[in-house]
Amino acid sequence: MTVSQDKVVSISYQLNLDAPDGEFVQKVEADDPLAFIYGIGQLLPDFEKNIAGLKVGDGFEFNIPQGYGAFIQENVIDVPISIFVDENGEPVNDILQEGNSIPMQDQQGRPLTGYVLEIGPETVKMDFNHPLAGKDLFFKGEIVDVRDATPEELDHGHVHGPGGHHH
Repeated sequence: MTVSQDKVVSISYQLNLDAPDGEFVQKVEADDPLAFIYGIGQLLPDFEKNIAGLKVGDGFEFNIPQGYGAFIQENVIDVPISIFVDENGEPVNDILQEGNSIPMQDQQGRPLTGYVLEIGPETVKMDFNHPLAGKDLFFKGEIVDVRDATPEELDHGHVHGPGGHHH
């Protein structure tokens, strides 16, 4: 069975920036693989293109230039510190720390994540780019398993069982 539309694919991989010997980002081991339904948009489109047609035991190695898009300077903004207060007007210090990611919403109510860069007396400098925006991604890994997705998995939009969601 090959990696194709609506198959549950389990993979192990290592992600580095730029090249095989680039800065280490993440590793997923074969004994606890990442499982996803191929072709429904759960992974980067270029990642899926690069593993299409592979089968269990096949290795892969590829680079995705700016896999999470370009770094957009306009996504780094100063936010009034006043929005980080609780219902009593007290600062929410446990989340407002440099390096933290904070779930937020844009003006249309869409969810987004902001990363705290700097805390000033009146504003908080936040970056709303993906942490890997502007970076080239290098993946090296192996196809651990491929199977048909169940009708329930396709209906729910995620994998059930090992490596997936448990209801």
